[in-house]
Amino acid sequence: MEWFGSTLGEINTFLYSYLLIILLVGVGLFFTVKTGFIQFRLISDMFKVITEKTPRDESGKKGISSFQAFTISAASRIGTGNIAGVATAIALGGPGAIFWMWMIALIGGATSLVESTLAQVYKIKDHDTGLYRGGPAYYIEKGLNKRWMGIIFAVVITFTYGFVFNAVQANTITIAFEESFGTNRVVVGIIIAVITGIIVFGGLKRIVSVTQIIVPVMAVLYIIIALLVVIINITELPNVLMLIIKSAFGFEEAFAGLLGAAIMNGIKRGLFSNEAGMGSAPNAAATASVTHPVKQGLIQTLGVFIDTLLVCTATAAIVLLSDAYLQSDAASVNLTQVSLAENLGEWAGIFLAIAVFLFAFSSIIGNYYYGETNIEFINESKIGLSVFRIFVVVFVLFGSIAKVQIVWDLADLFMAIMAIINLLAILLLWKIVKQVIQDYVVQRKQGKDPVFYKKNVSNLGDVECWGEEEKSRLH
Repeated sequence: MEWFGSTLGEINTFLYSYLLIILLVGVGLFFTVKTGFIQFRLISDMFKVITEKTPRDESGKKGISSFQAFTISAASRIGTGNIAGVATAIALGGPGAIFWMWMIALIGGATSLVESTLAQVYKIKDHDTGLYRGGPAYYIEKGLNKRWMGIIFAVVITFTYGFVFNAVQANTITIAFEESFGTNRVVVGIIIAVITGIIVFGGLKRIVSVTQIIVPVMAVLYIIIALLVVIINITELPNVLMLIIKSAFGFEEAFAGLLGAAIMNGIKRGLFSNEAGMGSAPNAAATASVTHPVKQGLIQTLGVFIDTLLVCTATAAIVLLSDAYLQSDAASVNLTQVSLAENLGEWAGIFLAIAVFLFAFSSIIGNYYYGETNIEFINESKIGLSVFRIFVVVFVLFGSIAKVQIVWDLADLFMAIMAIINLLAILLLWKIVKQVIQDYVVQRKQGKDPVFYKKNVSNLGDVECWGEEEKSRLH
C-alpha cells in the first residue's frame, strides 16, 4: 500500500503539475480567442438569462429552470475547496496565487460556456420524469458517435463524484464539527447519511428544491462575513491588493522566491475549484429548460466567475487581512479558521464550522446528481440506480469516520482522466459549438430572444431535442 500510495502520488504530480495545466490553460485560451472573448462580451446576458421564465413542455408542465440548473452545478462547484483550497494556495504559493486563480477563472469561462452549451445541444428527455439530462457522456456518444468513450467517462465521473468526493466532503463536515463542538463523528456521520438518503431517493426535483435554497444562502452569508472582515480592515485593503499583484509577478521581496509556486498553486486550485473544462458542470447544465443552448452556457460561465471571483476571493480577504498566514503552520481550513478568529473573535470558528457543513453538504447533493445522470447513461435500470443511491449513502457514512487519503488520491487520478477525455471531446466538437454560438449571437443582434432549432446547424449528429415540433411550447 505504501508503494501504491507513493506511485499514485507521483502520477498525480505529473498530471496536475504539467499535463492537465497545459491542457486546461491551452484549451481555455483557444476557446477565448476563437469565440472573440465571449465570456466578457456577453456578461450582461448572463444576468439576464438566469432570471428568465422556464418554457413549458407539450403537456404544459415546467421543467428545471435556468436558475435551478445553476444551483445544482454551484452546489458541487462551491465546496470546501473554496475555504480550504484557497488557504492552501496562499500557504504554498503566497498571496500571488490569488491573482493567478482570478486569471484562470477568466480564461476558463470560455471553456465552461462551450462544454455546457454542448450538454444542452445533446441532452435527452427522461421518459419517466419528463425532465432533461445530459453531459459529456451524452455529447461524446451523440456528437462523436463514440459510446465506448462516453461509458468510460460515465464510469470515471460516477466513481469520482458519486462516491469518493462525497466521502471526502462528509469527512470534512465531521472533523469541523468535532473540533468546534466536540461532537462524535460517528453520530454526525449517521445524521448526514440519513439526510443524504432522504434527498437522493427523492429524485431530481427534491435535489433542486434543496440546492436552490442552500447554495444562495451559504454563498451570501460567507461573502457577508468576508465583507465584514474587509470593513473592519478597510484601510489595509489597498495594501493587500498591491501585495497580491506584486507577489503574483515576484516583485514582493518577502514572496519573491515563490513566483513559480504562486503561478502553479493559483492555476491548480483555481482550475479545480471552478471546474471549468472538467466535464462535471455540463451534467447540471443539461437539466435546464431553455430556448437556446448558449443561454445555459452563459449561466455556467457566470458560475465559474462567482465561484472564483466572489467566493474564493472572500476567503483570500479573510486570510490576507490577518497575519495568521505569516505566523501559523496552518495550511488548510484551519488557516481560514485562525484568520477569522483573529479578525472577528472566537465565535467565527463556530460560524466556519456551520459554513463548512453547508458548503460540503450541498456538494454531496450536487456530486450525487453527476453520478446519477451518468449511471442512467450506462444503463437505465431502476435497480441499478437504487444500488447506486445506496452506495452513495454508504460512502458518505464511510467518509464521515475514515481517513481517506488513498481514496482521495485515486479520485484525483480519475478526475484527471475525466478532464482529459472531456477536453479532447469538446475540442473535436468545436465546429459544432461554433455554429451554435453564431446562431445565438446573430439572433441577439437582430433583437430577438434567441431560439434554437437543430436544422440551423450542419452535421449535428444524433440530436433528440430542438426540433420544429418544440416551436409551440417555446413561444
